[in-house]
Amino acid sequence: MFSKKMRTRGMAASVAVLALGLAACSSGGGDGDDTATEGGDSGDLIKVGFSQLGAESGWRTANTESVKASLTEENGIDLTFVDAQQKQENQIKALRDFIDQGVDVIAFSPVVETGWDEVLQEIKDAEIPVVLVDRTVDTTVEDPYVTWIGADFKQEGITAGEWVAANKPDAKIFELQGTLGSGAQVDREAGFDETVGAD
Repeated sequence: MFSKKMRTRGMAASVAVLALGLAACSSGGGDGDDTATEGGDSGDLIKVGFSQLGAESGWRTANTESVKASLTEENGIDLTFVDAQQKQENQIKALRDFIDQGVDVIAFSPVVETGWDEVLQEIKDAEIPVVLVDRTVDTTVEDPYVTWIGADFKQEGITAGEWVAANKPDAKIFELQGTLGSGAQVDREAGFDETVGAD
């Protein structure tokens, strides 16, 4: 049985998911500032803590701008945004700060897949719903998030591998992987290797 607090936060998570989904589909806006706190009088606003993994690429910068443009007071959201600067320890600190601030929803794009068990359990114990954005986690915590907004990274790797197999079957391949250990890197590599082989 869910507590009243968890049901209320579940509704808040639904609104945040909708706003984050719109952010994922939009081209973005905002000023590109790496850290920001939005909001003044937040009595009726849904308090969302969002930790971005960093500014690793133009896509990630556009994603940040979209989040800031979508999660606004006008849309019923009081956003606290933290840039983790591509360091897991910064992101874990931000997540714990969000717990202390009593946000209604925590959303984040995990820097890497593993190493989240302790903080995810703390968030779960605080009955704060988690929304994963773009990347996934590998954790022993049961039901660590309410939803994930992202692409099928393994299928992306399979699609790339199928193209190589059909168009350049004898090619020597040099693979750019991005952040090692991230959900995107792990799954894309698995899909690509499954299609063209790991050799």
